[in-house]
Amino acid sequence: MKKIFLLVLLISTGIVAIAQKARLNAYGMYSFDDNFDSYYDQYNYYNGTLKGSFAYGAGVEFMVKPHNCIELQWQHQSTTAPTTYIGGIGNTLKTTNFDINIDYLLIGGDGHFAKPDGKVEGYGGVFLGMAFLGAKNPDNQNHNTASKFAWGFRLGCNIWANDKIGVKLQGQLLSISQGAGGGFYFGTGGVGAGVSSYSSVYQFQLGGGLTFKLGH
Repeated sequence: MKKIFLLVLLISTGIVAIAQKARLNAYGMYSFDDNFDSYYDQYNYYNGTLKGSFAYGAGVEFMVKPHNCIELQWQHQSTTAPTTYIGGIGNTLKTTNFDINIDYLLIGGDGHFAKPDGKVEGYGGVFLGMAFLGAKNPDNQNHNTASKFAWGFRLGCNIWANDKIGVKLQGQLLSISQGAGGGFYFGTGGVGAGVSSYSSVYQFQLGGGLTFKLGH
């Protein structure tokens, strides 16, 4: 349901934007591995890796000034997180490869810079929002969700093929504050609440996409 809501929100915003000076962006990015861990003592700890995988998304970008924009952006990633953890009743050491889904909903702004009548337009900016996470334990089929604060920044460029269509190339860093560990993963593992701390997630991404100028 969350995915449907986010898509409907973006589509609705895009329809409003058609009559305005706006752009519709489609993204395809590769997210690299990120390690997370917490150590309280020898009976309460976890460590794991959020594995790299492909992420895709879309955004509606409003050009509020000739060289400044505000963008509403959604991005989805499906991946796994092989994790070793111990804690709770029995202090049992376990290793599980969790199935993870992440949906980002972000809003932020870019500054744009380009030569007059140039085909290449650089940009860079900062984004804030939320990450909606889902974790499934394949060992027992238990599932848990969480919503966390997220932020990111990016640098990239648009290479315009014509007045309406361009190719995007970009790199960005996305972070989920306290996005891994604690009850989110290990509450589904049947080991109790012995490990209650969290570890923030940092995802470096490379990729790009397409951008389309809407309206006039």
